Amino acid sequence: MKVVVGLCNPGSEYQGTRHNVGFLALEELLRRQESSGVGFSRSGSRFEAVMAEIRIGTETVRLVAPQTYMNLSGRSVRKVVDFYHLPPDDLLVVCDDLNLDTGRLRLRSSGSAGGQKGLHDIINRLGTDDFCRLRIGIGRPPGRMDAADYVLRKFRKNEQELIDQAVVLAADAVELWVHDGIEATMNRYNGPQSP
Repeated sequence: MKVVVGLCNPGSEYQGTRHNVGFLALEELLRRQESSGVGFSRSGSRFEAVMAEIRIGTETVRLVAPQTYMNLSGRSVRKVVDFYHLPPDDLLVVCDDLNLDTGRLRLRSSGSAGGQKGLHDIINRLGTDDFCRLRIGIGRPPGRMDAADYVLRKFRKNEQELIDQAVVLAADAVELWVHDGIEATMNRYNGPQSP
């Protein structure tokens, strides 16, 4: 089994914000399973998350969207990892990244949080940075805008097409990660193919 975590803030007021692109990637993966009638379930409340189980090829993949707010995402992820006795190689975290141009993707097999507070909390609670992450670029705040305000804003009209394309590419990248692993996925999606 693989686990894909899409970082987000819960609640309708945060839908479509920059901080929630990780969840948008999970929704795209779920949309691809429409014929099976699978949806997110609150049965993951013991994990402080909404969850869904899908199949990618022959692999069972559990989609996890923590409902703890971004800065406490590690609390939910730790519960999932412990419950399923999940090795680090079977965990992929999808999140936003201020340091990447809007719509750009970057995968890593490990590394620092790079300023992403949800990733930072996951690293702290797992006691390791040795897990895969897929970052979706949301661009830098304009002028002197505070980064905390920026990530809670919706995308501008001229950015939305880039983000829509990036979410589709992110879901493609997750599927390749499930099939072929992180190295093949980094080789395919860390290059100029990203929008």
